[in-house]
Amino acid sequence: MTKTFEKWKIGELHHTFGLKRHFEGFALLDTWLLSQSKFDVSEEKALRKLAKELSINAENWNEDELKFMFISQLIAIADLQTPLFKIFIQRALSAEINGIKINGIVDFVIAKGIDEPENPFFFLHEYKQEKKGANDPLAQLLAEILAAQARNENNMPIYGCYVMGRFWFFVVLQGNEYAISDAYTATQDDIFQIVSILRAVKTKIEEKIKLAGKQ
Repeated sequence: MTKTFEKWKIGELHHTFGLKRHFEGFALLDTWLLSQSKFDVSEEKALRKLAKELSINAENWNEDELKFMFISQLIAIADLQTPLFKIFIQRALSAEINGIKINGIVDFVIAKGIDEPENPFFFLHEYKQEKKGANDPLAQLLAEILAAQARNENNMPIYGCYVMGRFWFFVVLQGNEYAISDAYTATQDDIFQIVSILRAVKTKIEEKIKLAGKQ
C-alpha cells in the first residue's frame, strides 16, 4: 500500500500507526511553548508590520502569497539556519512503516544535508485557512513527521507546526505519542511568541545532534 501525505486523515493515522494524542501534560510541547526570545527594535518593528499586513490580507491571500508575503519573512527574522543544518523547501520524502509506504513533497523542513535533506528535525506545513480545501493539514504534517521518524531510525522527538491563515499550531511527536498547541494568532502580539518558539527549534536540534553523536 502506498499513500501520499495529503491523502491521510487524522483518524486513519491513529488507527494505522497506533498514534496517541495528549491533550495536556505533554512535557516536550509544554517546555517548547514557554521559550522566550529577545527582539531588537528593528525586529519588533518588522514583526508588527508583518502582523498588520496579515490582518489586512489573511482573507485574500492565496497559499503562495501567504508563503511569500508573510511566512518567508517571519522565518527570516527567526533565523533558523546554522552550519549544522539548513532549510529545504518543496523536497520529496518517503518511508515505509509496517509495510505501508507514505510519501510526498514537504513544504518546509529543517534537516542536515548539503543538497538533499538528511535526518529531518522540524517541519512547517503551510495551509490557507480562510478558504479551506479538502486536505487535513494536521494529518499531512503528522504523516510527514512519521516518515521522518522512520528514516531517522531513532526515538528522538520531531517538531513541527502547521499554519492556517493567521493561526499557527505547534506539534511534537515522540514515538507514537504527540501533542498540539492551542492556536497562536499571528495578527496579534502572539507573533512574538511564534518567533520565540521557532528560534527555540535551533537549540533543540543542536541538542539532538550532540546527543546523536554520543550514541
